[in-house]
Amino acid sequence: MPRRYSEAPGFSPTWSAMPIQFKFVALAAALLSAGAAHAQQGAKKNAAPPVAQPAPAPTQAQAEGTPGQPGWIVRCTSASREAPLECAMEQNAVLTKTGQTVVLINIRIAPDTRTPIALLQLPLGLNLPVGAKLQVDEGKTFDLQIQTCENRGCYASTPVAPDLLAALRSGKQLKVSFQNMAKETIAIPMPLVDFAAAYDKIK
Repeated sequence: MPRRYSEAPGFSPTWSAMPIQFKFVALAAALLSAGAAHAQQGAKKNAAPPVAQPAPAPTQAQAEGTPGQPGWIVRCTSASREAPLECAMEQNAVLTKTGQTVVLINIRIAPDTRTPIALLQLPLGLNLPVGAKLQVDEGKTFDLQIQTCENRGCYASTPVAPDLLAALRSGKQLKVSFQNMAKETIAIPMPLVDFAAAYDKIK
């Protein structure tokens, strides 16, 4: 379920509607089935969408001081009654004041290779050449290349390496970091308390 961030004391999380998440899962399938070249073409094509864009990436002041809350959930869908279920796990972080999605992480198991694939949705207004980074607790940093952007945000997709998966299963917090256009580094904490249980349901 999405996590809403607030700096107000005594804040309790509220949950937003699910259609954005379903769109994200559909987009994940589309991005993962397309090649890197297609993603690059999509980035050029969608660099300046004609519709109004959401707010750009937050500043460090907006992202700091946010409470950590568990939120990995599992969704299973099937193309038809005869088709097997395909399951994915996800967690969403949303700014309370604007409703802007800051980070959405979706992890699924590729049916052909049985390899976990992670797709991240990030906000617009990023320093694209820097990309994004993943870090579990104080461990190794994993670099992600931003592949495409459209009016809902920017996207990065990567196979989850065995060492990263092991860290996610045993760690306490995943930190997703990126730079905004002012070249400020924004770090968003994603709790891992229920990651292992959710992953066991989709593997």
